[in-house]
Amino acid sequence: MDTLTPLKQYFGHSSFRGGQEPLVNALLSNRDVLGVMPTGAGKSVCYQLPALLLPGLTVVVSPLISLMKDQVAALNQAGVPSAFLNSSLTAAQHWDTLRQAEHDAYKILYVAPERLLTDSFLALAQSRPISLLAVDEAHCVSQWGQDFRPSYRSIPAFVEKLPARPVVGAFTATATAQVREDIRRLLSLQDPLCVTTGFDRPNLFFDVVQTKEKDSWLAEFLSRHAGQSGIIYCSTRKTVEQVCGSLLQKGISVTRYHAGLSDEERRQNQEDFVFDRARLMVATNAFGMGIDKSNVSFVVHYNMPKNLESYYQEAGRAGRDGERAECVLLYSPGDVRTARFLLQNAQGSEDLSPAEREAVFHQDLARLNKMVGYCTASGCLRACLLDYFGEAHAGNCGSCGNCTAEYAERDITIEAQKILSAVARVEKKYPYGLGINAITGLLRGSAAQRIKQLGLDKIPTYGALKELKPEQIHMYMDFLKEAGYLQVTGDQYPVLRLTREAGAVLFHGRTVTYRQRVTRQEERKSAARRTMDAPLPPECEDLLDALKALRLQLAREEDVPAYIVFSNAVLSEIARRRPRDMSQFLEIPGVGYVKAARYGSQFLDVVAAYS
Repeated sequence: MDTLTPLKQYFGHSSFRGGQEPLVNALLSNRDVLGVMPTGAGKSVCYQLPALLLPGLTVVVSPLISLMKDQVAALNQAGVPSAFLNSSLTAAQHWDTLRQAEHDAYKILYVAPERLLTDSFLALAQSRPISLLAVDEAHCVSQWGQDFRPSYRSIPAFVEKLPARPVVGAFTATATAQVREDIRRLLSLQDPLCVTTGFDRPNLFFDVVQTKEKDSWLAEFLSRHAGQSGIIYCSTRKTVEQVCGSLLQKGISVTRYHAGLSDEERRQNQEDFVFDRARLMVATNAFGMGIDKSNVSFVVHYNMPKNLESYYQEAGRAGRDGERAECVLLYSPGDVRTARFLLQNAQGSEDLSPAEREAVFHQDLARLNKMVGYCTASGCLRACLLDYFGEAHAGNCGSCGNCTAEYAERDITIEAQKILSAVARVEKKYPYGLGINAITGLLRGSAAQRIKQLGLDKIPTYGALKELKPEQIHMYMDFLKEAGYLQVTGDQYPVLRLTREAGAVLFHGRTVTYRQRVTRQEERKSAARRTMDAPLPPECEDLLDALKALRLQLAREEDVPAYIVFSNAVLSEIARRRPRDMSQFLEIPGVGYVKAARYGSQFLDVVAAYS
């Protein structure tokens, strides 16, 4: 079956990306699939293209309203008749969509998982032939996934109620081996073709900045990214309000999103961001899954997330169009306390037994420790992420904050001995151990009541590092953990303990050399740019601005987000290649026949004016 012609016609690509073709061919051959592909790798094409070629209707199960609206808008722009069913529709719109679907008006119908077993949708599903059931964000079915949604467990029951079983495709961007196995089992996939294309996103520049002055850092960062679209993630609603308010006072185009806002305000703010009426979104993790906005140039995490799955998924909302983008995490030790508090006070799913909820809680704490390890790592950040997801890599990437930074080395053997000695004496006095803050207070000679109640002021190392600030001691402790001299044990009440290797420092004269990043701010500014592909030539910048202006005009006329007309990557290629006629215009990756017919002459006119 010819798949390349419709791939170019509707999606604008002359060839498949890695992993797409085998998944498409398997679905067309009536074989279930499980596709694990990073954000921006083209997962949606893997089920949208088969939907065009298979008879009957394709149903796509999707968790969020925003994802459905964006995908359906993009499909209709590309000439693929599509619709969605979710709570954003009025009753009249809901019934009209069902009637249209009954008369074969759509090839693809997006549905919220909660609606699968409703009488109205079952009546449609049982009366019309369904050729393909695609499950997007499939990790939501697993209690071990970071976005567990019990409603996903209803999918197999829905399939059983159909007159004939459709082929089933499950897709996700982030899934550990355990979650992948859960997806296969809980969705009842039959002999699925499993394709994992890799988690690496080469166009993303990862960095971790340890600072207590987050607001001043953010202000300087945004001044360097003026005019670009970005997301700033915060861990709490209060922090969202504070950061958003501060940016508004500076005259920056920004909006906000969190669960404390009304449904209408969240919808309006999200649309303002997606339609580029606001260039920045400050949000909790309630925002973003399924957001298809391709021109996000950076994602800043103002606070540390609770796990690496969430971080990678949220950071991955940058650079979806393949353009260079930055992902920066601002880290301070206080973030760990906030994340632990949020985990301890989270409401577990009522669909889980007490034993299952306890197991999930301990799993969440273990994942939090991995997240802290990423934030305090001195080695390659990309390698740290790929190691977590079990993907082989070549080593240092040369294009993350740690790989491009300059380092100063200094001997901290004395400081290390004092820290390790303090931990050893605490272990002897309190076999159950004490936490990082208590030992930091001991080393700084704190006069706090708890330090005295524990008798830590009587330990010989009391005040041994009184000249250091708490955050410096924490950095040394993080380094000693990474070096294998300290470890944290315990879940709900983590305590600091020595490892066997600590004896070499305490008793056998081993030196400890601390590597500290000393990259100056002005050097760090261009690090991401230096380590990625060459930017657009300066002589193309004016043309690119004109192309963006035309795109914005067309998007407003048609009431769609600008990136649905063409992505930034497509506009950059137009500016770079300067096509002179329609045949050259169609050679631009991402330009399909439908969009070329709709917009091509107008963009060619702009190119001609600059040529």
